[in-house]
Amino acid sequence: MNVVGYAFEEAWASVRRAGRSAAVSIGTIAIAFLTLGGFMLVSVNVQRVLDRWLESAEVSVYLYDDLSDELRSELATYVRQQPAVAAVEFVSKQKALERFRADFPELLDVTNAVGQNPFPAALEIRLRSDATGTAAVDELTTGLAGRDGVADVRYDRRWLTRLAGIVTTAQVAAGVVAAVLMLGAAFTVAAVVRLSLHARREELDIMQLVGAPFSYIRGPSIVEGLLLGGAGAAVALGGIALLFTGISRWLGADLAGLMGTGQVHFLGLRDVAIMLFGGLGVGAAAGTVASRSAR
Repeated sequence: MNVVGYAFEEAWASVRRAGRSAAVSIGTIAIAFLTLGGFMLVSVNVQRVLDRWLESAEVSVYLYDDLSDELRSELATYVRQQPAVAAVEFVSKQKALERFRADFPELLDVTNAVGQNPFPAALEIRLRSDATGTAAVDELTTGLAGRDGVADVRYDRRWLTRLAGIVTTAQVAAGVVAAVLMLGAAFTVAAVVRLSLHARREELDIMQLVGAPFSYIRGPSIVEGLLLGGAGAAVALGGIALLFTGISRWLGADLAGLMGTGQVHFLGLRDVAIMLFGGLGVGAAAGTVASRSAR
């Protein structure tokens, strides 16, 4: 029997002997990777929403009610001449009110109670796809803010960029939490592997006396950690899939409508591979550290 086959056979036997200890180790790793996978799943869908919003970001130029048609035409001509602008649409006060009523029919009574149209006329500017977030857009918004007849200028991408920064910070924090949990899981795996080594101490002493290679002595411990880590990651992926399926059936349509993406997406193949190989790596590393006690 070669060293790989021997290592897997002994590792599997050790896992079976460990019983509850192995189950606790697998559960600890599963919790760590369930946390990591949950953050990844939320991050994937939130990032898709942010990317979609960033691509469709517009500049809204709100106009004073007493602005003359001539001055409004001059302002629209000025905007169309800017290199960052792809298209310009004038939205009258009446059209803005109709849009609000169509988008928020539950607030119809509120608009009727006001007595007059509270919405200003505006120029909605669609930017070129290669210009969003560039200095040209900043120059455009700064120039518009100082022109006659302009009440306010709002650029969606500014608050979206801040929101993206918050999401990035949350992702980093989630990564730190997951790393701490995985470190704890690694210690649990190492403890289980050490218990297995203690149970085989007489066998290992004999192997050392007869001059067995270290690959036969330490190999099973490394493979045992690998099996425990891989099993924990697989359990975590199964748990995430079940939760995702349940939540999608319960709130899928509402979530998709809220995010405006059509549907909520599960983890991609790259993310699944990261979790699986991450579990194998954490387990193998813990098993390697624990195997050093076999001297």
